[in-house]
Amino acid sequence: MSNLSLFLVVFLSGVILVVGGLGLAILISPKSFNPQKGEPYECGIPTHGTSWMQFKAGYYLYAILYLMFDVEAIFLFPWATIVRELGVSGLTSILFFLLILALGLAYAWRKGVLKWK
Repeated sequence: MSNLSLFLVVFLSGVILVVGGLGLAILISPKSFNPQKGEPYECGIPTHGTSWMQFKAGYYLYAILYLMFDVEAIFLFPWATIVRELGVSGLTSILFFLLILALGLAYAWRKGVLKWK
């Protein structure tokens, strides 16, 4: 089997499975139309006021910082498993990576992003 035919088989299988799953869900899902279903709620309690309210930007900044350091941890685990095989060049590259992340944290700290107001 050539690479192109293998790609086509995998691609078509994926498309057929996705379209088939969605079609089957549409066919066998219960259908009851109730206007109350479209209303937003939180923990089963009806909302008071409008659902479109603004959130503090601090929530987003904390989420972005969390993702930044979560990605750092994801990259450090595989590196730690093969650190001896990489040698000095691997050590310098990971130290450079950590330096960039430390500079990002220092920048956020200096800008006052980590202060909860």
